[in-house]
Amino acid sequence: MLLVTPVAIVTGSIIALFLFLLDQATLLRWKYEWLLYLLPLAGVVIVALYRFKGKNAEAGNNLVMDEIHKPGGGVPARMTPFVLITTVVTHLFGGSAGREGTAVQIGGSMASFIGKKLKLQKEELRILLISGIAAGFGAVFGTPVAGAIFALEVLAIGRIKYDALLPAFLASVLADIVCSAYGIKHTHYHIDFQESLTSVSTFPYFDLKLLLYVALAGVLFGLTGNLFSEVSHRIKSISTKYIQRKYLIPLLSGTVIILLTFLLGTKDFLGLGVSTPDGKGVSIVNAFNPGGANPFSWFWKLLYTAITLGTGFKGGEVTPLFFIGATLGNSIAMLTGNPVALFAGLGFIAVFAGATNTPLACTIMGVELFGGEHILYYAVACFIAYYFSGHSGIYTSQRVSVSKANFDYHLNSDNSLKNIRKIKKDSNGNKN
Repeated sequence: MLLVTPVAIVTGSIIALFLFLLDQATLLRWKYEWLLYLLPLAGVVIVALYRFKGKNAEAGNNLVMDEIHKPGGGVPARMTPFVLITTVVTHLFGGSAGREGTAVQIGGSMASFIGKKLKLQKEELRILLISGIAAGFGAVFGTPVAGAIFALEVLAIGRIKYDALLPAFLASVLADIVCSAYGIKHTHYHIDFQESLTSVSTFPYFDLKLLLYVALAGVLFGLTGNLFSEVSHRIKSISTKYIQRKYLIPLLSGTVIILLTFLLGTKDFLGLGVSTPDGKGVSIVNAFNPGGANPFSWFWKLLYTAITLGTGFKGGEVTPLFFIGATLGNSIAMLTGNPVALFAGLGFIAVFAGATNTPLACTIMGVELFGGEHILYYAVACFIAYYFSGHSGIYTSQRVSVSKANFDYHLNSDNSLKNIRKIKKDSNGNKN
């Protein structure tokens, strides 16, 4: 407890500053719409900054996870100011990104910095790094319990080591308290759906027809999480392979974002996407209402975010995943005649569960954000999305400890998702 307290206090304070700056950047972009035209130039500045001064800090979340799995050179303290500034810059000029990645990197780098100052042993430092992840996640979303479980669950698919459970929980709760003490307010969501059952029996205590639709939606949420991961990785791979001058990558991608915005005739897919300047259009908040999204809103946000984060801009993937899931859930509900708010909430957490392979944390997040009345539906959607997302994910340093299915490409040997992608690629190449 003594060790995680300074990590939580420092992380919670920096997250509060980060969220404040992020809000200010969003308001400025809404006020001065011409800032979008400077997005390509902003991307070039970000890439140059990391290339000349960032060193290994550019690896981001994957560096923190690698350091937990196999301690090495540590997580540099410079990661905090670098990712904070560059994420705010990305949002200021209209890049489609989130905030979770920044929060995790802040928590991890501060934990590493404090751990080194205290000269902790490798095992103690590992637990402190996990606690830093929990502190960052819990504070940035206001979900301390989910933050603690996420920090444990995200490291390896199919395995949770509980040695860091209490430290992670304490760090997440304290960081959330500290962040809130600065006056930071988190967005509140409400699922306006009351289930009424006609059965006179107490069992089953849920609507079987609705549960079936939730299960089918879970399949789509999982496939969408997989699609987001694969498109993001593919864009990054193709751009680095075929564009030799690295500064041209964000220059071109920023231009593509501008062109897409003009072609679609809307700025709803820029930035976080939590809300819009006038309260109209497509956003996470509006997705909880009938007509708050169109059938392709989820796809455009997926494409915007994959282009932004796959080409050198900074930020997290989670809030865009919330947007993708909520708008997809809205479309599914409108098509099938199911409760819109419920399915938007399910998509909100389930697409995230599929893309990060963290079904337990996302189920708990649903309770913390929406209330616990519909926890059965949360669990069904998240668990099914987890399986149907396959052995893919947004964090390439995530290990596969237990395979989701009996595939034949070395999935049960603690391989990272990065290595598994390479094995699959080599295997496909040999077949061809």
